[in-house]
Amino acid sequence: MQITFKLYASLTDYLPASDDKHAVKLDVPETITPNELIDQYQVPREMAHLVLLNGIYLNPDDRDRSVFNEGDTLAIWPPVAGG
Repeated sequence: MQITFKLYASLTDYLPASDDKHAVKLDVPETITPNELIDQYQVPREMAHLVLLNGIYLNPDDRDRSVFNEGDTLAIWPPVAGG
């Protein structure tokens, strides 16, 4: 099954080489969870602050339970500091 995996800001370094600066199309097993994908790409979980599945926020507990459907998009942002 194919999904889109997007990483933003400092997390883009964890993406494999691709034409797009922050996104890559992936073929993943139907049973993979968001946290398993995060771990597979060695994104530190504490850096996966804002995690959206098709634009809907996944709280940390749901990241081990949710599974993907064909065409889904997982987007992740690191913590942001500012004032």
